[in-house]
Amino acid sequence: MSGDEAAWEDLVRTHARRVYSISYRFTNSAADAQDITQEVFLRVFRSLKSFRASEGTFAVWLARLTRNLLIDHYRRTRSERMTDSIEDRLGVLEERASPEARADALLAGREAGELVQAALQKLSPELRETVVLRDLEGLEYREIAEVLGVPEGTVKSRLNRGRAELARILRKQRVAV
Repeated sequence: MSGDEAAWEDLVRTHARRVYSISYRFTNSAADAQDITQEVFLRVFRSLKSFRASEGTFAVWLARLTRNLLIDHYRRTRSERMTDSIEDRLGVLEERASPEARADALLAGREAGELVQAALQKLSPELRETVVLRDLEGLEYREIAEVLGVPEGTVKSRLNRGRAELARILRKQRVAV
């Protein structure tokens, strides 16, 4: 049994960061990303026997599982996003409006990353998932097509549109792209 435990720990250690990263890019919330990451590995633990190497790599299977849980999360939290009040966001908007905050955001790498993350949230879910899987997670077009269940041509088209839209959003925020 200890060999199984060691193998499981190795599997989680190897893949948890990528699952968390994908989850965070979609939810923009560390707590939600942690919850989804835990749920992904709980599902992996329960259904590892259903993985078939002949149908694709483990990484693609894991990304597909992560995507499905993110879609569930997106649907569950849709009403929360629609009822988000402007007052809740007012402090963030005021902070971004100040010249000092803008200058700091452009100079600090972490804050620039936050601007990119905010811009990613403005993309449609299908464009966002394609950009995240390719540009941030480094999956190949073929792997992305498998994860999303679409043809490679659709992946390339979504990636093109997603990158163009992301650049437009960042230019609008006056971030050099």
